[in-house]
Amino acid sequence: MHINPLNDAENKRQQRNLTNSQRKNSVSTKEGVLVNNLVKDKDCTTLGDTKDSYMISDAIPMPTELYEDRKIVDKKLVPLSAIALGVMGAVALMTGFVNRSAKIARNLAEEKWLPAVTRNVQLSNETFQVIYQMIQSPGRKTFIAGSGVLTLSAMAFMGKTFFDGYKDVWVKRKEANIQKNLQENLVAVETQSFSGKMQIIRSMLSKYATDFEKYITPDDEPILPNFGKNRFSTIPFTSDKKPQTEKKFSAGNIILGVGTLVGIVGLGFLSLRNLSKSKLNIQEGLEGAKNAIKTIVRNSTTETMETDKYNLQHMFVSTDASEDFVREQVGLLKWGTDEEKETFIQKILKKIRTSTTKVNPNIGGDGTPKPAFNSFVDDYRAFFYNWLLDTANPQFKQLFLGITGITAISYGGTLAGEAIKEVQVKKINAETELDLQKRLVSTELRNFKSKKDAAIQPLVDEFYKQVDSGQRTNAELKSMAENVLFEIKNGPPFVYS
Repeated sequence: MHINPLNDAENKRQQRNLTNSQRKNSVSTKEGVLVNNLVKDKDCTTLGDTKDSYMISDAIPMPTELYEDRKIVDKKLVPLSAIALGVMGAVALMTGFVNRSAKIARNLAEEKWLPAVTRNVQLSNETFQVIYQMIQSPGRKTFIAGSGVLTLSAMAFMGKTFFDGYKDVWVKRKEANIQKNLQENLVAVETQSFSGKMQIIRSMLSKYATDFEKYITPDDEPILPNFGKNRFSTIPFTSDKKPQTEKKFSAGNIILGVGTLVGIVGLGFLSLRNLSKSKLNIQEGLEGAKNAIKTIVRNSTTETMETDKYNLQHMFVSTDASEDFVREQVGLLKWGTDEEKETFIQKILKKIRTSTTKVNPNIGGDGTPKPAFNSFVDDYRAFFYNWLLDTANPQFKQLFLGITGITAISYGGTLAGEAIKEVQVKKINAETELDLQKRLVSTELRNFKSKKDAAIQPLVDEFYKQVDSGQRTNAELKSMAENVLFEIKNGPPFVYS
């Protein structure tokens, strides 16, 4: 007979921190003890005696779930087919989308075209930037600076590795101390659970022994039938401590909820008010820009024509001026013929109507669809590279030392903060685990009592059934009662020590 000794909360708690070999030895020992205790060597002369001893009833049906046969319909190929068809359908939709885009672009006005985009390769990593510089402009300075940056990178990596490892070791040692304290504190919890289970067993033994004695009379007295009376099921599990109930909403929570609601409404009203003010401010700004345009037009001369054309074009576009306003102001200019003014007006209106604009060549290239390289580096090693390129500049040195020092201090502080945070979290988690295990003692005892009742109650009912039949002798009833008491003491669920 194989008994699984792991289905017990107390045993799971004990097994949690054992090594594999310790866990295997513990389980093997418990299995052997259980098997040895459950084997009963009794001399049974007849099968009837065996049936009485083991409380075997005449007719107990098998559970209905034993004969259930739920067939599983194999639908594994349906999802595969759906995925294949879905992917091909998506491809067909994409090709249709591309075709439609080509048709739209064919008849689109020139000012609505999307601009060509230069493919920018961003060298944001200092190591990549150094390699690029060494390849693009090989020379003594670039090689010295590049070698210095690579050496500093290696030193920083090894230093980071060392301190990360030191942090992990320190956290692990603290965790070991936390686990040791937790296990020492759990001894009392496990003892309370073990003691409670043993007390439940003693209580059940006392109760049923007292009940059974009523129906096992001396040999010279007749056996009194039970007639269904005094069939105590089980003594419900009670505890001196009342279960904790969730706290009701206090006045503080109500005030907090009302305050939050009022705050939301108030902030929403303030946001709308700010938007209204912003609208007025924007309108005032547009009026100011229009007045500035009028001033430029009024003071414009032939000498300032080129500058004024650039400024007016920029201001008309930025204020999204109407066509009538553009024509009115350009018509008041004192320079240029009517044809030149009309050309200038059309240029401004096209610029206003155009959906996109070209990116600044200094940032995104000239729009040619070819690779362009840019370097925007956010790395302390960039300052080391600059210093090595020009060691005669003391400010480059100060920049490197200051920013590298801040970077090192920041990383060290972050590392220390994370280490302390991890240890504190582990301490709090250990306290939470201990508190949970304390709270679970009563639940574990109720679970143990419920399972014990489920195992014993059929035997108790069978005993009373035999008492009601009146066909059993005192010796037979005594043997049956002893077997029930034996099952209470040694049967499942088991108590591990």
